Amino acid sequence: MNSLVSELICTRISHDLIGNIGAVSNAVELLEEGDMDFLDDIKSILKTSSGVLSARLKFFRMAFGLSNANLENLDQVKEVTSAYLATVGGKISPTLKFGLTDSHYSRAVMLMVMSLSDLLVKGGQIIVTSQDGKVCIGVEEGVRLAEEKTARTLSVLKGEAKEVGAQDAPLLYLLEECRAKGFRLSCSNAPVLHFILE
Repeated sequence: MNSLVSELICTRISHDLIGNIGAVSNAVELLEEGDMDFLDDIKSILKTSSGVLSARLKFFRMAFGLSNANLENLDQVKEVTSAYLATVGGKISPTLKFGLTDSHYSRAVMLMVMSLSDLLVKGGQIIVTSQDGKVCIGVEEGVRLAEEKTARTLSVLKGEAKEVGAQDAPLLYLLEECRAKGFRLSCSNAPVLHFILE
C-alpha cells in the first residue's frame, strides 16, 4: 500500500472516531464535576458513544487491518458490517441485505459497503449478492444518493479524480485490494448504482 493511501486511511478513521471520543470525554468531565442532575444524560451519552466506537473499531480493524480469520467467517463479516451501518446516518441508518457466499471477497465488500453508505442521503438498504462467480454490491431501488458524492466516487474508481482526500480512503484501499487479489471491478448506474466484483 502506498504511503498516501495509508495517510488517508488514518485520517478517515480518526475523523470517524473523534466525535464519539469527544462525547465520552465530555461525559467523564460531567461525572468528575459530581452534578448528579445530569446522571441519566451521562449514562445515555456513554452507552451510545461507546457502542458506536466499539462497532466502528471492529469494522475498521477488519476492513483496513491485517487479514485475519474473522474475514473468512461470513456470519462475522455480516454482523460487523451491519453494526457499522447502524452507526451512520443518524436516526435513519442504512440496513444490509447480505448474500455473500465467498469469503475471498470479504474485505472488498466491506470497503464497498462503507463507500456506498457515504453516498446515502437518508437510510435505505445496501444489497450484496453473489451469483456465477460475481459479487454485486448496490442499493435498493428508490434510494436517494448524494449526486456530487456519487459522481466523485465514480471518478475516483475510474482513476479520473485530480485530487483525493480522506473521504476517498475506502475507495482507494478497495482499488489496492482489487489489484492484490486480481479482482475486476466494474460499476453501473442502471437501474440503480451497483458495483460488480469478479
